[in-house]
Amino acid sequence: MSADEVIHQSTRLRIMAILHTLDRREALEFTRLKDMVEATHGNLGAHIETLARAGYVDVEKLFVERRPQTRVWATTMGRRAFRSHAAWLRAILDEAEPAADRPQPRTRRRSS
Repeated sequence: MSADEVIHQSTRLRIMAILHTLDRREALEFTRLKDMVEATHGNLGAHIETLARAGYVDVEKLFVERRPQTRVWATTMGRRAFRSHAAWLRAILDEAEPAADRPQPRTRRRSS
């Protein structure tokens, strides 16, 4: 297991985390995503382009009532990559946690 260098960058990690919470094929409008990620228009556009080139997101540009609208959603490959990267991050965090602070597995007591 290793880091996914495309997702590892903090803004792209936030983008993928947000898109991963949506239902499959559910899209998020660009300006809503921009507000959630707290990125500038150009910065978000560049990160989405990087994710799209990797095949992690799809982008749809359309017009709604004569106004441009861009919608973004995570692809199956992107969801899989996000889950793998999140597992890698969890493993690092688990290793960094002192053994005494780690949750212990529950065991059942047998009654005599």
